[in-house]
Amino acid sequence: MKESSDYWKSNLQDESTMTIMNEYLLGLKLENKAERTIRNYRWFLERYFSVCTVPLKLLTSEDVRKYLNHFTNGKKERTVDAYLSALSSFLQFCLAEEYIENVVIKKRWRPKIPQSLPKYLNEMEFVRVKIAAEISAPRDRALILFLLSSGCRSSEVSNLSIKDFNLEKRTAEVTGKGKRIRKVHFSEECAIALKEYLQTRNNDDGIDPLFLNNSGQRLQTNSIYYITKKVGKKAGLKQSLHPHICRHTFATNMLARGATLELIADELGHANLNTTRIYARILTEDLILAYQNKMG
Repeated sequence: MKESSDYWKSNLQDESTMTIMNEYLLGLKLENKAERTIRNYRWFLERYFSVCTVPLKLLTSEDVRKYLNHFTNGKKERTVDAYLSALSSFLQFCLAEEYIENVVIKKRWRPKIPQSLPKYLNEMEFVRVKIAAEISAPRDRALILFLLSSGCRSSEVSNLSIKDFNLEKRTAEVTGKGKRIRKVHFSEECAIALKEYLQTRNNDDGIDPLFLNNSGQRLQTNSIYYITKKVGKKAGLKQSLHPHICRHTFATNMLARGATLELIADELGHANLNTTRIYARILTEDLILAYQNKMG
């Protein structure tokens, strides 16, 4: 795996395309795009251009579609859309920088994606995950409880340092999308777990990362995904647990307990309230299901 600071760099064999790709990927980094997004874009673009050897300047719509079919056959609509987003973004950059003369991605190629509701833990699953966290290592327990009670994204959790926390007030300052800083809250149970975890650490000061890997370095997002998946497996969940399910669970639980959409949007760092409204749909569908189960 690439070092954290070099995660955006491509090692494509075609030096000409690699140079342009790295210019594009560095631009994404400077625009404060999420590390995971940049890694995913780099991964697909490297795969695509290792198969498509047509020089960028000569690339046609037919070339793009032909090689896209190589990667998208049998894939789900969301995967196809993600691949198209990565390639379209890169080619738009190439057009703006005059590396190509035509935009070669057609809008009609984008698949129609059925709108699905966010996955979240039901009450029983929530309890089972907390029990599994309770018997996990101090770091993993604190991490899971923080994800469940703060609703933070994995990238936000990875970037947290000890100085960002106030354990007495149970608040933390996180840096979200677009480098926007916001204050989040977490549970008393989480505060106790964090305190116990920090007591296992040696020679820490305020600037140190909050969550460390086994080498004493900042815990990266891929490791956070691994830990949540491991705890979910320990809890016996049918679905794989990942940080965004914890985030959806947090939002759904808040709404069920009477929190306003505005408050939830503030906690989640949503710039647009419409993004938060989908959680209201979850509760509406759950109520309909409960009614049908009882009334037939």
